[in-house]
Amino acid sequence: MAKFRTAHRQVRGPHAAGLVVATLPRGCRSLNRMSDRTLVLLRHAKSAYPDGVADHDRPLAPRGQREAGLAGDWLRSQLPTIDQVLCSTAIRTRETLARSGVDAPVRYLDGLYDCTPGVVIDEIHDVGDNVSTLLVVGHEPTMSSLALQLADPDNANADAAERISVKFPTSAMAVLGLDGSWADLELGSAQLADFHVPR
Repeated sequence: MAKFRTAHRQVRGPHAAGLVVATLPRGCRSLNRMSDRTLVLLRHAKSAYPDGVADHDRPLAPRGQREAGLAGDWLRSQLPTIDQVLCSTAIRTRETLARSGVDAPVRYLDGLYDCTPGVVIDEIHDVGDNVSTLLVVGHEPTMSSLALQLADPDNANADAAERISVKFPTSAMAVLGLDGSWADLELGSAQLADFHVPR
């Protein structure tokens, strides 16, 4: 088995919080080894801004509808089957999930709207061990902060971390691997494997 030499660099950006990650070989965009579980953090797709509509109730824009479908296509082609979804109750997150075509049990959670990364981690801790691949559909700046804070700095895809630290666009997805149960998830315990922006 080939051995790769890694260097370390500090990731800079509005959500990086001084994260230092290993610089993995170019093209190393998948999990280094088989992880017990896969966590996908999906930001809702592009939303519209209708007059007189509260933020929680804003629907997807036509572009968002299309890109949510592309996000679902990528999930089905690149990752294991989604076993469960945790989704914010906001209209734009619900519509993103519906347009993605992901077919899995869903828990719609008020707490995932306008929350901190710690709230999301608490919800993930309650996920059963029968779930191997979990999708969380939420909002910024929570998704980027959560992805970077969960990432093990010695085992992260540096390109993905750099891109997330700069911007986590609408419909973007961060993919992390986790060993152990969902209850074991804590800061720095996951492997940031990939970051994809469907366009």
